[in-house]
Amino acid sequence: MVLMAEADKPLAWLHGQIKTPPLTANARIEAGVLLRRLQRGEALSLPQPRPMSSMGSRCHELRIQDVDSTWRIIYRVDNDAVVVVEVFAKKTHTTPKSVIDACRHRLKSYDDITKRNRP
Repeated sequence: MVLMAEADKPLAWLHGQIKTPPLTANARIEAGVLLRRLQRGEALSLPQPRPMSSMGSRCHELRIQDVDSTWRIIYRVDNDAVVVVEVFAKKTHTTPKSVIDACRHRLKSYDDITKRNRP
């Protein structure tokens, strides 16, 4: 069992799952390792992350190559958390507009809720 250090950022999970199936065990483990590195404050470098400036300055997508699919995990790094916005199998070169719109909506809702709950 791996415990979080006090300085690690929690994951705020808005949508999607990383489980086997549909991901293979190896892809699920890779995703977990990358998310853990983000929680510890590590800046990841290509090829796994790619900026998603269409969603905001701190938004990125992780690329997880699996046997039959390439998975994407869209996330944002906030001061107090790593916000996981979406997990999906990407089949084209561009992210579908419907995914981008849904992610923007989820982030706006998350921001509205967290603003109301701040002291």
